Amino acid sequence: MYDDSLLKHPPFSLDDEALSWVKDTFESLNARERITQLFCFRSDGDRPGEFEHLMSFKPGGIIRIMGTDRDKERGRIDALQQASDVPMLISADLEGSRMSLNYGTPVPNPLALAAIDDLETTAEVSKILAREGQDTGINWSYTPVLDINHAWRSPIVATRGFGSDPDCILRHSLAQIEAFQANGVAATIKHWPGEGYDDRDQHLMTTINPLPIEEWHRTFGRLYKECIDAGALSVMSAHIAFPAYAEQSGETGAELYRPASISRHLNLSLLRGELGFNGVIVSDASEMAGITSFVPSPQSKVEILKGGCDMILMTSDPEAEISAVEHASKTGELNAKELDMSLLRLLGLKAKLGLHQSKPSPVVDYAAHKAQAKAIHHRAPTLVKDTQNLLPLDRLKHKRITIVTSGIIEPLQGKSLEFIFPNLLRDEGFDVTMQPKAEPIDTDEADLVLYLLGEETLLTRGHIFLDWARLTENFRASMQRTWHHVPTAMISFGYPYFLYGAPRMPTYINAYATMDDMQHAVLDLMLGRREWNTSSPIDPFAGAPDARY
Repeated sequence: MYDDSLLKHPPFSLDDEALSWVKDTFESLNARERITQLFCFRSDGDRPGEFEHLMSFKPGGIIRIMGTDRDKERGRIDALQQASDVPMLISADLEGSRMSLNYGTPVPNPLALAAIDDLETTAEVSKILAREGQDTGINWSYTPVLDINHAWRSPIVATRGFGSDPDCILRHSLAQIEAFQANGVAATIKHWPGEGYDDRDQHLMTTINPLPIEEWHRTFGRLYKECIDAGALSVMSAHIAFPAYAEQSGETGAELYRPASISRHLNLSLLRGELGFNGVIVSDASEMAGITSFVPSPQSKVEILKGGCDMILMTSDPEAEISAVEHASKTGELNAKELDMSLLRLLGLKAKLGLHQSKPSPVVDYAAHKAQAKAIHHRAPTLVKDTQNLLPLDRLKHKRITIVTSGIIEPLQGKSLEFIFPNLLRDEGFDVTMQPKAEPIDTDEADLVLYLLGEETLLTRGHIFLDWARLTENFRASMQRTWHHVPTAMISFGYPYFLYGAPRMPTYINAYATMDDMQHAVLDLMLGRREWNTSSPIDPFAGAPDARY
């Protein structure tokens, strides 16, 4: 029985015209099309036949990994939308820095924004991301990240969240939700029921939120509830277990560690029931080992819908997995009314975004955005300590600089990229030598030794840490400490906890992001052209008492 009453309430609050479109669209779909609308396919690269492949299944949406050519990306998405009987949700992770649009304005990541801690700046950056995303056809972002950076070794939270203080996380998340949704892009709060107390990676295993229920309500529960009340349109249910709530719900044994993405207790009882969320619940990527280690595909897709999610994110075998959902629907394993409600929510989200209406594309001033972002980058880097009074640099006193680095690690593909920082120093008149691998540093030939680290978040690599052996590629060189002989500094363009592995490093800077603009900003600060930020959104000493000295 058709019942769209849920769409009359927040966060949808649809008018009669939108409700009429939802009803007409719902009734126009056959049984298979209603199921394929519950799938969000992954799309990346420029593979021959991908367009035909997507359109043969008619999914409800795609998550697009954008290339560097804006016009090409826009043309691809326009073609998909024009060929779709039902407008598609086009989603992406608009998080900033290298977790963002390859063609877009380089903007700081959430941790850098938390370091600046200015809500107008967070809103400005979020508006840039939303407008440039919308300019290419993106209408749904899997942000903001509500995770709490408590277990500092976590490679997943790292630079993707707004730090370790729930109050700071809430302020910036609310600002981001408002900016995204005011600019036509649905916001998604993630990773439900809350990441950051487990330092493992849910790409590799189911992680655990270990908090007692009362403490969870004071932290994650408050974050989600206030963002829901502010109108967040969607929640990403992640491959994270919450054993305290599962135990309260009567579960035992392995069921205590069932990931939220396939848990009715967490999605329906807690999120919808206790917190009152009425919007779209999308699973985290369904190919991750956080779910596939618990239940195999294609059954995992059935379990995602049975567990209370409205949309399945990604599929590696669409024919088999759609067929599995169809079979589960016919046998009654999946509740028909619940499937209809999921479809209504997804159609309601499309109507809320105005996808059923013809709208002109936004006019986006990329040059203005780049100027805004450049100024913002200068406000982020934090001078954590400078016990040797190194800064500002002197072109004569510090003329010869030896740089030790293993480059920038790209977070999604793990590719190694080069820093531009050495060339920026050369342009300023410094003599720069790149330290050869597997050789000790010759301190007699340097006036300054500079360590450059370039790891933000990392996916599927387990942990981020100061890997001296990898940095030097030599057993003896990994144990060499130069600061007794020559001024030495370390700059982290990403992960903010490297002092834990180098506690006596005399000068240490957290720059949070690896983008070129951030490298320019750090150099300006090191040369004394601007004032340093001295606030930090996390404990940069990671609890190590000796790291302060």
